[in-house]
Amino acid sequence: MADFIRQSIAMNEYKVGEKLPSINFLSKKYHVSRDTVFKALMILKKKGIIDSIQGKNYYVLNQLTYIFLLLDEYTPFKEALYNSLIKKLSESFTVDLWFHQYNESLFNTIINEAYGKYNRYIVMNYDNEKFSEVLKKIDKDRLLLLDFGKFDKKDYSYVCQDFDESFYHALESLKKELSGYKKLIFVFNKHHKHPQSSKIYFSKFCIDNGFDFEIIDEITETTPVQQNCCYLVIKQTDVVEIVKRARSNNMKMGKDFGLLAYNENPFYEVIGDGVSSISVDFNLMGSIAADFALTGKKIQHYLPTHVYRRNSI
Repeated sequence: MADFIRQSIAMNEYKVGEKLPSINFLSKKYHVSRDTVFKALMILKKKGIIDSIQGKNYYVLNQLTYIFLLLDEYTPFKEALYNSLIKKLSESFTVDLWFHQYNESLFNTIINEAYGKYNRYIVMNYDNEKFSEVLKKIDKDRLLLLDFGKFDKKDYSYVCQDFDESFYHALESLKKELSGYKKLIFVFNKHHKHPQSSKIYFSKFCIDNGFDFEIIDEITETTPVQQNCCYLVIKQTDVVEIVKRARSNNMKMGKDFGLLAYNENPFYEVIGDGVSSISVDFNLMGSIAADFALTGKKIQHYLPTHVYRRNSI
């Protein structure tokens, strides 16, 4: 009941300074008891969203803003994004977090269910190459696209990363460290939703700079960690598997083999002597998304790709 009233306030059905309908009216409208309505009003009053005059006429004290946040899947760096977003917003903001798991049907269902219920929509598309048709239902001024975006998005706000040129330049900045290895191996699972174009730019970097290279689908139980090779790895489970496999063979990371992860993760600082990574700043992504939630001003920004140098290469 409290959520229904909050949503009505968020959508300006009940405006700041205006009286709310009576308990009797709300009881009939939502088919609940007067006691339920009263308890809901007490919850909202305690939160500072409404107030009352002598315990009778309730009025709206603060405007609520409902934020719809749809991410692809849970990872520690997505948690960093979420925490950064929440930290910047006041208590008058309510953020509903969903995950679509790269499932187009699920993505469409979640968007359709959320349509018209929120003040702002912050969405990670399920595909880097094409704009989801269902998103066209949402007012352009209310929608912020996150992370993916190699499609026409000029009319929309976005905070994206570049998986192509910026990735190439990040590798180029590591050319000195990588030159000590006989081969560069990109572990890129064919089922992973990381943009496939990264393979093209990895290959281009290797060819342009004379590196022997290989792209493999995954690390299996029979895949050996090769001596004097540097692994570029997207999936965190593959990072862990490579480290475990190397340890069982008494191979030292950064000496007998190299390891470079895609997307920064807090635990990369403490694995061995540290795992180097290529990543955008997901805390910054969350902070910029919070600015959109706060102001609604149009944002069109590509985040810089950083290299976090540690002792794994």
